[in-house]
Amino acid sequence: MKLPENTNAYLWGAAVGAIALAVVGFSWGGWVTGGTSAKNAAAAANDAKVAVLAPICAARFRGQDNSAGKIAELAKASSWDRGNIIEKSGFALMPGSKTSDSDVSRACAELLVNLPKS
Repeated sequence: MKLPENTNAYLWGAAVGAIALAVVGFSWGGWVTGGTSAKNAAAAANDAKVAVLAPICAARFRGQDNSAGKIAELAKASSWDRGNIIEKSGFALMPGSKTSDSDVSRACAELLVNLPKS
């Protein structure tokens, strides 16, 4: 069986086209690998958890005695320490958990410091 005369050119064209398609797809087309997809899903889940739990933490913190004074103290603390202050207060520890999440603590502190006074 004899192959057509331009077979070699066709195969090279197909190979270069496949490589170009992969480069364009991963660079600008939004394609991702399975590992990147898993990382993106984990980050989205963590962001959703923080978005739900931080307002609960802030409400619990505001429910304590002299909360306005404690929020003022929290505002005076450096932005690096605010999450630690909330963690130590225990308000970021959700029922059923043994440890508090540092992302929730930081988001809770930011909510408390940045929300308008009521």
